[in-house]
Amino acid sequence: MPSGGEMLRHPGELYELREQPSDPRLSNEDLQPTRVAQRTWTTYNMASLWVGLSVCIPTYMLAAGLVDGGMNWWQAILTIMLGNLIVLVPMVLIAHAGTRYGIPFPVLARASFGVVGANIPALLRALVACGWFGIQTWIGGQAIYAMLRVAIPGWEPPLALPLGFLVFWLWNMYIVVRGSESIKFLEAWAAPFLILAGLALLVWATGRAGGLGPILDRPSRFRTTGEFLTFFVPALTAMVGFWATLALNIPDLSRFAKDQRAQIRGQFLGLPPTMTLFSFIGVAVTSASAIIFGEAIWDPVLLLSKVGSPVVIFVSLFALLVATITTNVAANVVAPANGFANLWPSRINFAVGGIITGFIGIAIMPWKLLSDYGTYIFGWLIGYSSFLGPIAGIFIADYWVVRRARLSLLDLYSADGIYGRWNPKAIVALVAGVAVALVGLVVPSLRVLYDYAWFVGFGTAFVLYAALMRGTPALDLGSVPEAETRSS
Repeated sequence: MPSGGEMLRHPGELYELREQPSDPRLSNEDLQPTRVAQRTWTTYNMASLWVGLSVCIPTYMLAAGLVDGGMNWWQAILTIMLGNLIVLVPMVLIAHAGTRYGIPFPVLARASFGVVGANIPALLRALVACGWFGIQTWIGGQAIYAMLRVAIPGWEPPLALPLGFLVFWLWNMYIVVRGSESIKFLEAWAAPFLILAGLALLVWATGRAGGLGPILDRPSRFRTTGEFLTFFVPALTAMVGFWATLALNIPDLSRFAKDQRAQIRGQFLGLPPTMTLFSFIGVAVTSASAIIFGEAIWDPVLLLSKVGSPVVIFVSLFALLVATITTNVAANVVAPANGFANLWPSRINFAVGGIITGFIGIAIMPWKLLSDYGTYIFGWLIGYSSFLGPIAGIFIADYWVVRRARLSLLDLYSADGIYGRWNPKAIVALVAGVAVALVGLVVPSLRVLYDYAWFVGFGTAFVLYAALMRGTPALDLGSVPEAETRSS
């Protein structure tokens, strides 16, 4: 039975290599496993990460899109909460590998797809993240444009909105070049500020309106349970798809967690409560805006530009900018940056990968993805979940069922190791999962498969991969020596 040679075991079942991998074809400073001493993120750091990720304009607009589609406010909020509780399960299971072995997402993918085949899931995840990067950057650019109009009355130069987009893009790139510690600092500082800013907006809106307004009183437009379920099923899939991206590359972040308790508690405390609260704020504030301004304003940038004095508007829009950049860097740059670095470790590091992400995010034309809620929820969110669900299924089947959470760090960084260069079984499972999910797009009678795209793809790939890999021997980590502890 193979063993995990060249590794050291620390308390809490945390592992590291005696010496960092040196093969430039498979490793660089950003892809190397973190040392146990580098795993310093506490429960608060993990929770604040999720607060920073969740408090953003797309979250604010999620419930708005569901209400616009026919749900009442509590149906929309419950759909969002349920979707986040569901996606939290694969999130925690996949994050376990990052914390235990200190490895980023592309390296974890090598265990199931092979050290070269891992580029397939890494690039699929990267392209989705590039789209999200473009969406968030476009929204941030709108906020900068609105701030400049407040600061300079009558200011309307040519290409003003693209200029705001460029400024926000450059701000994102600056943080990317600074690296992971700047992300940790940004999230820890921004989390309490963002919660307070959201609550302050809610208090202001309800105070001005004298209540939450007509939207909270508006009944659901669905007359029967069947009509509701027809909308609810794809909507729930879209809510899962919203964070299906992070469910894959969460090892990029959890590899800095100090132990499993920190990553599990931090994610449970940070993700579902914040997503639910901020979605409710979106619905409630929009409801109040109908009374204050005579029309329901779903776009928070437009709403904040109307809230009062120039100073209040400027501060509010700055809070929105912080909310957007905390989400954008951690959620939409880390994964593709590492994914692109995995293609060519000797030439592409995290910073270069992040810059590549930035340019692709522009090329995807995010303004079109935000054209209407149907395109955003039922096209973008569900469409890419059909690709990411199968990858999550393969990862969990490989790590928990086939490998039993036992990996060889040395072989993950070796072209001739036990994981091989390619694993055709993983590719077969991936193609099968995607095909089953997407068949609903071309066969109307099977539309339910697409409506449940993430779930269908996940289940198909999980079962097929586990069956194909049956009989694979698990590593014996019993002989891995304990790391020496230094007394002070």
